[in-house]
Amino acid sequence: MPATAVAVPGAPSALHRAEEEIPFVDFGDMQVQLLQVDVEGGLWVVRTRMQPGTTVQRHKHTGEVFAVTFSGAWKYLEYPEVNRAGSYLFEPAGSIHTLHVPDDVEGITDVWFAIRGANLNLDAEGNVESHVDASTVRDAYLAVAEQQGLGRPPVIGL
Repeated sequence: MPATAVAVPGAPSALHRAEEEIPFVDFGDMQVQLLQVDVEGGLWVVRTRMQPGTTVQRHKHTGEVFAVTFSGAWKYLEYPEVNRAGSYLFEPAGSIHTLHVPDDVEGITDVWFAIRGANLNLDAEGNVESHVDASTVRDAYLAVAEQQGLGRPPVIGL
């Protein structure tokens, strides 16, 4: 017997987006799919596809990060562990690291991240050069989507 969806009166409804509804936008060595954004709550949920050799600037997180790896491999240059398909990673607020996809990884590294707060991008001396948060990710994603002719994707929270 097929399942039937029944809304519960007074309860909030679940929100669903199929993979093809929200496009990946191209940021060079990385493609980003912004799945959800909550600027007031400081939450941004992205799926990233990274090429071998991609390195994300050393940064400090002001909030927690949750990550699930779907394919490929990546690590933090400051730690020995390698995240591979099926890996789950939790990062506490205050963690500092440099994300890197090793050059010898075959194919795309595909990772889902839920990030609270901001990434404070650090220079070699540990000074903050710039930051990335829910509003900057939202604005960059929408601008690049428009530039790439993808319109305004139905990101949850917009």
